[in-house]
Amino acid sequence: MNTHVPTVIPDIELTPTQLRGLKLAKDGDLHPQEGNRWTHRDATVTYARTDRFKERPIKVKFTTTAIVTLLRDAGLIRELEGEASEAGRPHGITMAGKMWLLKHK
Repeated sequence: MNTHVPTVIPDIELTPTQLRGLKLAKDGDLHPQEGNRWTHRDATVTYARTDRFKERPIKVKFTTTAIVTLLRDAGLIRELEGEASEAGRPHGITMAGKMWLLKHK
């Protein structure tokens, strides 16, 4: 017996800032940081691989709590099981979020 539940893609329009937040979640789980920011665990400033002298740092990409809340309410990301900090639990992209990116890319 097949108990497959189809993935429902929310029909929502995202702003460029919200889209960047969703793409950031696609790259890895989002963890709460200080100052209403969310980014990847242990994210640090890096340098371009092609930058021989390491003169141009690539800043840490982040999103805000408001964007994370909106994406979670839309069903594009979800709260993950695991350790919780005082700021909240980590969040990861859902299959609906991945499908939304494929459809609207």
